[in-house]
Amino acid sequence: MRRAALSVWMALAATLIAGCAGRNFVRPSDEAFKLGETRYSQLVQQLGEPRRQGTLVRNGREIQAASYSYATQFDEPLEPGVVPARAMSYYFVDGMLVGQEFISSFKSDNSDFDATKVTAITKGSTDRAEVIRLLGKPTATYIFPMVKETAGPAIGYNYAATFRQSPFSIKFTRKLLRVSFDAADRVSDVEFVSSQ
Repeated sequence: MRRAALSVWMALAATLIAGCAGRNFVRPSDEAFKLGETRYSQLVQQLGEPRRQGTLVRNGREIQAASYSYATQFDEPLEPGVVPARAMSYYFVDGMLVGQEFISSFKSDNSDFDATKVTAITKGSTDRAEVIRLLGKPTATYIFPMVKETAGPAIGYNYAATFRQSPFSIKFTRKLLRVSFDAADRVSDVEFVSSQ
């Protein structure tokens, strides 16, 4: 997970350093692409060729990643000093969609979430609806092998920001949360990564 997330952030960072890069896009609706149903060719048909592609291994399976990103110096960020950027990443096994993530530091569609509430999520007792009440609408969905076995799609929350401190100095922050569920729709696994 960390290697895949790092490659997405590095691609986003390269875009940010350029000042304005990538092709702007609007986040597709939640129904646009279905886990376990949408094929890679359908993604490309709707969104065009991805800006970046790569591979990673999760839970013993090789996964193909495709990402679209956009950054500009000429729009309003969520936080002062942040370069506004957004990225959409899609993950495929044998050409079938197994994960999708949206990340944005634009004020208008930011994906920030309150990481202090992660400790309120308890395996075996917190259910999907409670997680969503705590953290809001998820910005990611996953099925195996992007997450360990899960009954129904796992949900995720992702946020990254690049602070331009000077022309030659930048600082990256990110946080990523993945929550899986059992057959009773109760939390079965929580993965949280944060870096400053």
